[in-house]
Amino acid sequence: MRRTIANIFWLGTKELRAFGHDVVLVALVIWAFSFSIVNVARSGVEDLHNASIGIIDEDRSALSLRIAGAFLPPYFNPPQWIGEHDVDALMNDGRMTFAVDIPPNFQRDLLGGRQPTIQVDVDATAMMQAGIGAGYIQQIISTEISRTLAHTDAPPASPVELAVRIAFNPNLTAGWFTGLMEIVNNVTMLAIILSGAAIIREREHGTLDHLLVMPLTPFEIAMSKIWANGLVISVAVAFALTVVVRGLLGFPIQGSVPLFLAGVAIYLFFGTAIGIFLGTVARSMPQFGLLYMLVAIPLMILSGSHTPQEAMPASLRMVLQGSPTTHFVAFAQAILCRGAGLSVVWPQFLAIGLIGGIFLGLALFRFRHATAQTAQ
Repeated sequence: MRRTIANIFWLGTKELRAFGHDVVLVALVIWAFSFSIVNVARSGVEDLHNASIGIIDEDRSALSLRIAGAFLPPYFNPPQWIGEHDVDALMNDGRMTFAVDIPPNFQRDLLGGRQPTIQVDVDATAMMQAGIGAGYIQQIISTEISRTLAHTDAPPASPVELAVRIAFNPNLTAGWFTGLMEIVNNVTMLAIILSGAAIIREREHGTLDHLLVMPLTPFEIAMSKIWANGLVISVAVAFALTVVVRGLLGFPIQGSVPLFLAGVAIYLFFGTAIGIFLGTVARSMPQFGLLYMLVAIPLMILSGSHTPQEAMPASLRMVLQGSPTTHFVAFAQAILCRGAGLSVVWPQFLAIGLIGGIFLGLALFRFRHATAQTAQ
């Protein structure tokens, strides 16, 4: 046992040195846990931000001017006064997302008890902004109409007082959530890529043959790659949480970072096992890249980091309970966003450990089989 541990340790240090000399992989790790997180968090893809809007004012009334003046930054750019014939050209060129057409005699018809129509044209190629922006526009126009009918600038009184208390993210800052989920997805990505690339690198350089003629077992070779690559990812995650997420993005991490890193360490046994398995199947890096897309992308998309589990069909949710990535996302949100402790997340830790152990056993079996064929 002592000799096995020593072999795993020294082989792991060799793996760390090989990783340090691989400029591409080092650059990938640095990018994934720094610039990638900031870029995703600050891109605002899920927020309405500086949307372009045009006003076709055929009424020229006080109400139409108030409606136009209600579209304010940071949600909308200052409205542009356009003609009806300009809408198609501006939207076809991608220069206008929304166009509000206020018809002639709109205010007079409204005060006269008639039901005039305001037309809103939306460019839905930017689907997220189109959906959110259409709702904002409807709310803004309805508010200005209500104020005009009430003959007051004060907002109309509601018969019911709605008290909304937003927990964990009071300002609904989408960048906080997307930044954290980018870390989770990058852990999965790099756990598979680093371990799989290590196997293929050994085979392409011919060093795997050298290792097999030494007094080493396939188990020791595989475990050395798991702990070495897992250490690189764990250090990168700790850096991303403290410097990038908490420092640059200003996200107030609620829970224990060491507890989260402990969960990451458990999850890495699954991620690196998948990488080793794919590394034994693929014969070259291009093949490994294709296999990675078939395995990793569905794992990340269906994990709950992009779409909530509640929005998925019940049958799919049941199947995804067998994916450690789903449990990884669950405990990451619980610890970092809601401040959960071990008493809350231990079921996810246990599920990841059990499922990851099964995949690790399969990967080691496959690795032994592949190395036996190589030795022959």
